[in-house]
Amino acid sequence: MHTTEVVRVPLPTPDGIFEIRAFERSGNIYVAMLLGDPTGQKNVLVRLHSECLTGDALGSLRCDCGIQLRLSMRLIAANGSGVLIYATGHEGRGIGLVNKLRAYVLQDSGSDTVDANTSLGLPIDSRDYSETAGVLAELGIRSIRLLTNNPRKVEGISKAGIQVSEVVPIPTAPHVRNLAYLHTKERRLDHTMPAGSPLTSSAGSPAIDATTVLGRVTSRPHRPYVVVKSAQTVDGRIATSNGDSKWITGPGERRLTHALRAACDAVMVGIGTILHDDPRLTVRDVPGASPLRVILDSTLRVPSQAQVLAEDAPTMIFTSERSHPETRGELRGRGIRVEVIGEDAGELSIRQALRRLHELGIGSLLVEGGSRVITTVLGSGMADRLIVSIAPTVIGNGTQAVADLGTGRISDGIHLTNRTLLTVDEDVILAWDVAAGVDSAAQLRASTEIAV
Repeated sequence: MHTTEVVRVPLPTPDGIFEIRAFERSGNIYVAMLLGDPTGQKNVLVRLHSECLTGDALGSLRCDCGIQLRLSMRLIAANGSGVLIYATGHEGRGIGLVNKLRAYVLQDSGSDTVDANTSLGLPIDSRDYSETAGVLAELGIRSIRLLTNNPRKVEGISKAGIQVSEVVPIPTAPHVRNLAYLHTKERRLDHTMPAGSPLTSSAGSPAIDATTVLGRVTSRPHRPYVVVKSAQTVDGRIATSNGDSKWITGPGERRLTHALRAACDAVMVGIGTILHDDPRLTVRDVPGASPLRVILDSTLRVPSQAQVLAEDAPTMIFTSERSHPETRGELRGRGIRVEVIGEDAGELSIRQALRRLHELGIGSLLVEGGSRVITTVLGSGMADRLIVSIAPTVIGNGTQAVADLGTGRISDGIHLTNRTLLTVDEDVILAWDVAAGVDSAAQLRASTEIAV
């Protein structure tokens, strides 16, 4: 059957101006997004992207589709030319949107993505790449560098007459919510390292899997799974005496931090970190989804131009009744969620903040600082995992990573188990589970309120 072009039009995007050319075949629409003129060219950089409403348009964390779509456009733009073909009719590996959602129900009951399809009497993968090959032929393209982790896609497009001169992997940093799905694609569908390289690998993948450092992420009653992370000097400082903290660790460790953010539902800091460091708290150094950014700010001192309020990721602020209602309204008008929680002796309740995050569906939380927030979360007994990145630097006086916990005896300290140890360049990363059920006087005495 002939592939028919039905329309073409320029499409401005953040990655450049693409020319959209829509093709129709067998009742399906294939949208070719062209950057530059690939007609008659060899080894054209191409992404064949299967339609995924939940991932591409709605930002679902169940899959890696939306991240791959946006990454493909950036890679084509960085290359200076290329083609992205968006294949409608490929939803759910060809089973359609409603059946994909039915498969999700089974996955939530314990089935993997393969068994869910077969349990419904549906094919594991019914996509036909001959029609996308027909689009490439209409564009005058005969050989391509294919952006994919899927060997069946390479086989299908090759059988349809398009030469694949190179396979360019497109891994993503996994989230705890899609890790099992990515592992299933690797184990049962032969995808090539869809979750990127393990942290111990020297493969140099653009994505890394940091989930092993997070430990075993499990649900907790009334709060998320909480991971406390600090980057500090050998002598335990997270900043100098005058507040300088950039950068303590090297680029490799900071890339790990971005992968940890990509793995979690939310990242939380206090207002002091915002005022001193003006962080973005997004995922930029690896291909992954940016988490919800959570700020503890009792009087809404966050500057209106703070990077954390930019639109590149959602932001939520916990504040108190002492904050000005007009300021709350202004922030909400910018699309920033502002929640008023209780206080005790003028301090925000960290316990109430965590409970509220749990009510909103946040299952995993990365706490990045500062010292006051780290100390309170550790001291209140609500941390499940501690990650400490140690740089080969000694600075003497400065801000301690953990302040006074009120510990009078060594036996009363917070005990850690199940150590993970690895090195990234010259930095050392240590991670432990925070022991549950330890009779810790520090935990019993520690307030669950925090000054921010």
